[in-house]
Amino acid sequence: MELTVNIPALLFPAISLIMLAYTNRFLALAALVRSLKAKYEEGEKNVGLQNQIKNLRYRLRLIKNMQAFGVLSFCACLFCMFFIYLKWNLIAEVLFAISLIFFTISLIISLIEIQLSTKALELELSTLEELEDESISGFIKKKFKKD
Repeated sequence: MELTVNIPALLFPAISLIMLAYTNRFLALAALVRSLKAKYEEGEKNVGLQNQIKNLRYRLRLIKNMQAFGVLSFCACLFCMFFIYLKWNLIAEVLFAISLIFFTISLIISLIEIQLSTKALELELSTLEELEDESISGFIKKKFKKD
């Protein structure tokens, strides 16, 4: 298969959209960090708040790495297109492969960050004892607790 400019050009919208999603995640996390900082400065310095801050710091690092690998993927894709234009096909193919690898790494880090985010939300919800668990697993747990 011959690599044409159209093939790496197909990655451009995908990389752009994923970078937009990463930026939105970063902005949401930044707002959360600011609100937690305000709580912390007001004197609420419990263990749960400190654990949330540690979790957010780690997630911010993950988002930074997601964005970095996304940018590297975009750059490798651009250079791939440049070398296709120069008709240096071997270098172009290597750069396209590198672009795909960087994009995959970025997506894997994103998956890890989403898992952490979900876990943090579940922990936050678990502190709200007055809420009923209406899921099937909650129903089963309730049945076993009564017996």
